[in-house]
Amino acid sequence: MSTIAEFTVPAESFALGHTIERAPSLGVEIEPVVAAPPDAVLPCLRLSGDEETLERADAALAADPTVEAASRVLDLEGERWYRVRWNGTVVDLVELLTREEATVFETGLEGDRWRFRVLFPNREALARSYEYATDQGVPIDLRKINRLEEARYDRFDLTDAQHETLVAALEHGYYDIPRGIDMETLSDELGISHQALSERLRRAHLALVEEAVGADDPA
Repeated sequence: MSTIAEFTVPAESFALGHTIERAPSLGVEIEPVVAAPPDAVLPCLRLSGDEETLERADAALAADPTVEAASRVLDLEGERWYRVRWNGTVVDLVELLTREEATVFETGLEGDRWRFRVLFPNREALARSYEYATDQGVPIDLRKINRLEEARYDRFDLTDAQHETLVAALEHGYYDIPRGIDMETLSDELGISHQALSERLRRAHLALVEEAVGADDPA
């Protein structure tokens, strides 16, 4: 069963430690590029911040020992995109993490640590990669492991019960116009009380809306 793992690695053990030190408020994401050549590793870098931070990062990037070459390809308000060729240390680490036919879904910076979201063919492949990486001295902090079908809704912070309730509501026409089922009947279908159904839907809708608009949890 395909497995998605989320883990972090200290910046100094991966990439851009020099740049981050000189521009600590910088936002950093590595964008996957489908059309990249096979020998390119995570080639598209997106930096975000105010103008002063971006100027500082631009100068630091040119002197960063983990970067062999960087060329700016896009300059927008509040962000800059670069085509990057990494040094051998970064390339080796990415190849080490993906040696079990794994695919990097997301890579970005959280404080002074890099966050990875990687798809592995199965848990055994993840275990072998983790063991091999730690044997090589890579300080991986494994945060979360999900089967692929779980990860599709886990990213929205939905519980199993909330997800099942949303699926049932959708299948029974609760979201149709006009509605194909009312809450009383849907609660009977699910074998829960009307109040429990209302609470599940409210919390599930709140999680989806917060994910969609990027809002923090309310106080």
